[in-house]
Amino acid sequence: MKFNLEGKTFRSATNTDNGEVGAETVFNYHQKERVVWAEYEGGEILKGHLVATVLPSGKLDMRYHHVNVRGELMIGQCLSTPELMSDGKLKLKEEWQWLCGDMSSGYSEVVEH
Repeated sequence: MKFNLEGKTFRSATNTDNGEVGAETVFNYHQKERVVWAEYEGGEILKGHLVATVLPSGKLDMRYHHVNVRGELMIGQCLSTPELMSDGKLKLKEEWQWLCGDMSSGYSEVVEH
């Protein structure tokens, strides 16, 4: 199933301990055809951006970068799976990995706000 993310706002619902995105982080998404991008900030994140392509499966192949409250520039990659929730809003289930620092992996979910 494919979705259009243009104009949608998401907030973090869950994240592994090695992630920096939290409940205060807000994502503002845009989409044009197979290209998706977003700006995000809040909580531990001063300013961040992501860019993704929509795969034939509908999943998002994503890269992200942000500056955290410690002034560190962080980068990573993510495979995001959109899911329609029972209330009609979207949830993005995300398997991610840092491409800096300890190079660890994690799992998070963001929900449409």
